[in-house]
Amino acid sequence: MSLAETAIVPDTEQRGLVARLPAGARPYAMLARFDRPIGAWLLFWPGAWAILLAGGALDRAAVLLALFAIGAVAMRGAGCVYNDIVDRDLDARVARTRSRPLASGQVRVVAAWRFLVALCLIGLVVLLALDRPAQIVAVASLAPVACYPFMKRITWWPQAWLGIVFSWAALVGWAAATGGFSAPGLLLYAGGIAWVIGYDTIYALQDIEDDALAGVKSSARAMGRHVRPGVALFYLVALLLWGGAFWLRRPDPFALLALLPAALHLGWQVATLDVADAAGALDRFRSNRTTGLLLAMAALAAGSAG
Repeated sequence: MSLAETAIVPDTEQRGLVARLPAGARPYAMLARFDRPIGAWLLFWPGAWAILLAGGALDRAAVLLALFAIGAVAMRGAGCVYNDIVDRDLDARVARTRSRPLASGQVRVVAAWRFLVALCLIGLVVLLALDRPAQIVAVASLAPVACYPFMKRITWWPQAWLGIVFSWAALVGWAAATGGFSAPGLLLYAGGIAWVIGYDTIYALQDIEDDALAGVKSSARAMGRHVRPGVALFYLVALLLWGGAFWLRRPDPFALLALLPAALHLGWQVATLDVADAAGALDRFRSNRTTGLLLAMAALAAGSAG
């Protein structure tokens, strides 16, 4: 085995709770990435920001946060299953993903579709618990979600499309908390898109050589040697948009100061990013769970004082 192969970060690992599941259930857990909860966190946070920044009764916010947490786990799992169904041939050609259950043949395509339907039914239960405006916004997300797996074949910026999809919870959360749309919620959403482009570009660094061989497009390949300043620019745009959302919700310098911890954390990611270190890139990608938490705390401070 070559040095390059030993440096590959595995896409899924049978450890923790997944390792304790019956052998027949493990491939399905890994198909939905239950062994990699970071994706569910990243899907959850934009909705949490919107709910917390909107303010309102704490008991109502707690219920919404619980619903969004369940929905994030179920729908992120469903998205991963759908993505793997579409990408099973490409995944088999990339070192990090060739062990995925569909690409490796551990799960048949028909079984994957059945599992996808089961996860979507859980998402449907959550959807029915929301008010009508939030339901409409949530259902509207199905079109961009369905298109996402094909974007890496069409555009050099599939990360932008992922941003549209993964930040959608901000729109749903704002509608659920307020009953409609307003500028702060839209700015939160736009900032989320820029944030996702930044962190998913970091994630794409793991596959940059295999993607080139397989003909898969990504923002990491598009930026080339400018990845670090490119990620820094998208993170800066995200912070400016989030700052606008906070200011409109609470026109007070202290509301902007609440964003400082998240800004410092994003700055640390850029300053310590080594584009040649796949494991380091994965660590910095995963650290965006902390970014989400820091921004949620800031949104709570700004929303509760508004």
